[in-house]
Amino acid sequence: MLVLGVESSCDETGLALYDTERGLLAHALHSQIAMHQEYGGVVPELASRDHIRRAIPLLQQTLADAQVQAADIDAIAYTQGPGLAGALLVGASVACGLGLALDKPVLGIHHLEGHLLSPLLASKPPRFPFIALLVSGGHTQLMRVDGVGRYELLGETLDDAAGEAFDKSAKLLGLGYPGGPAISRLAEFGDPAAYQLPRPMLHSKNLDFSFSGLKTAVLTVVKQHSANICEQDKANIARGFVDAIVDVLVAKCMTALKQTNLKRLVIAGGVGANAQLRAALNAAAAKRRYEVFYPELQFCTDNGAMIAFAGAMRLREEPGAARKEYGFGVRPRWPLDELRPPQAALPA
Repeated sequence: MLVLGVESSCDETGLALYDTERGLLAHALHSQIAMHQEYGGVVPELASRDHIRRAIPLLQQTLADAQVQAADIDAIAYTQGPGLAGALLVGASVACGLGLALDKPVLGIHHLEGHLLSPLLASKPPRFPFIALLVSGGHTQLMRVDGVGRYELLGETLDDAAGEAFDKSAKLLGLGYPGGPAISRLAEFGDPAAYQLPRPMLHSKNLDFSFSGLKTAVLTVVKQHSANICEQDKANIARGFVDAIVDVLVAKCMTALKQTNLKRLVIAGGVGANAQLRAALNAAAAKRRYEVFYPELQFCTDNGAMIAFAGAMRLREEPGAARKEYGFGVRPRWPLDELRPPQAALPA
């Protein structure tokens, strides 16, 4: 089965072709970072308009790279939610319009399911079941994953997601947008002993997170300085922030593995590309003889490959999930625990 994936939930337009026998054939991605930088964040209307401009050229590029014709596609998977409403509508309309024109079935995919399953695209994929840390700009969640569509929420953030805390703290340090990669790079030059910032909920008796207080602590430290903070002080603050957030994420992951008696940990989402987080998780897991799996770096952020793959996995277990029904709706807010398992799920 050849599945086309369409991703347009926020500020990346991604298309990909996944074949259930040959694997990922091709993918194309356009990021809007440069366009949104002067505004300091994503402007939803601009994002939607740019998706309109990019979708069809990216489709043509993907088909050419895969050396297949549009008629060869068996099904079309698209991100139905969560995300920006206008951006989601662009991808949904492109997918359903193509389905109608080609007489192919379409399937709406949960964006977070795409992220959760993206590590399975790697050359060394994890086996079910596993614990997944979904950590991105909008989400920080710990899940138990027993199979496609079989997810149990173990803990989540009570306020800011980890990615939000990265971006907001970077803005306080004058690092611009996107802040996460910038503050991570700056932290490499900081002194870990200069600032001991709080580790919110590190010793709580649950698997929930809270990062709003950490962001406030960064604000307090910044205000204690004069108007012009020297670059070394910025690096020291960045290091204190990154160390704090990494300590919390690693501790919660290790606790989740211990409580569930599972040995495999999967990291998914944009923050999963963070070098400090990967190093700390690898060290902690090796000490306890756990395995850690990551998506390839190119698939940590939003992309069409994870949507095509999630669609293919859904259809493998429930062939009737895609339908030739082209009236569409999107779900800007769509909790993952509302996602039903396939009707004919494979055993874990």
